[in-house]
Amino acid sequence: MGSLPPPLNLPSPPHKAPHREQISETALLSLFKTQQGHLNYFFQNLDLSQALSFTETLLNSRGTIFFSGVGKSGFVSNKISQTLVSLGIRSAFLSPLDAPHGDFGALSSADILVLFSKSGSTEELLRLIPCARAKGVYLISVTSIPNNALANACHMNVYLPLERELCPFDLAPVTSTAIQMVFGDTVAIALMGARSLTKEQYAANHPAGRIGKSLIFKVKDVMKKQNELPICKEGDLIMDQLVGLTIKGCGCLLVIDEEHHLLDTFTDGDLRRTLKVSGEAILKLTVGEMCNRKPRTIGPDAMAVEAMQKMESPPSPVQFLPVVDHQNSLIGIITLHGLVSAGL
Repeated sequence: MGSLPPPLNLPSPPHKAPHREQISETALLSLFKTQQGHLNYFFQNLDLSQALSFTETLLNSRGTIFFSGVGKSGFVSNKISQTLVSLGIRSAFLSPLDAPHGDFGALSSADILVLFSKSGSTEELLRLIPCARAKGVYLISVTSIPNNALANACHMNVYLPLERELCPFDLAPVTSTAIQMVFGDTVAIALMGARSLTKEQYAANHPAGRIGKSLIFKVKDVMKKQNELPICKEGDLIMDQLVGLTIKGCGCLLVIDEEHHLLDTFTDGDLRRTLKVSGEAILKLTVGEMCNRKPRTIGPDAMAVEAMQKMESPPSPVQFLPVVDHQNSLIGIITLHGLVSAGL
């Protein structure tokens, strides 16, 4: 059996002293102020009549509003489309690369196609024009260079005034994409207002987000109920109820009468105070002798976010709220931990 060849004597990499790049606060502030000036130029020179025509055209669309763009403009147009979808407006992003390979099948004569391009000479977008026209799609270009090919080929053009890019070479699309985003998002909010979208309708489109949950979820959707409740009677000995106080994970006992009406609560804090004051005498004390006679409560149809606000209200915050009906019958409990776990 042969032996392994001797290891190669490779040179070690040259040692470099650590070097930390820096930028001065003055230089950074200057860039922010310059970008602010470029954005002000856009606001001061935007043709409001064009913006209004564009917004009203989208508002009166009978079909789907498609957006398309290449590179950074593509990211912007995709984001604007997603914003419209979140407002309940039929919209989608049309990839200029995938459209000629079957995605044109999604378009109809009732649709609008909005093409974002700084120069208005993007070849991938220009190639979409004949196919979209053949399907009867209404075409709108959004560009920042006057008298460009894309604007001349579309039914409508919106000119976004661009003083120059913040990039020192006036090349990297940073200011142009910023004004595209500002324009598109502002139009989206104008559509939101024109359609009289309510908070409840907006929340219905965002059920998984904190905004939606705070406007949709009610106490009855997130409360513990039935067998999960740590219930006891006033005459029960405190020591006999320690297991229920612990394993139910609510931080309290819910004291009820024979008709299941809520009488009071006995908390972890009540237990500690009782032990401190009574010592061994706690073995003979009942829950009713040491509980809270005026607990905060809430109804099942209240909003979950209202429950959180009530828990945090003066004179001191609490970790739970018993849930009762209009007859003060106990039907559940909502805890701060449960609200946090639900994402509220």
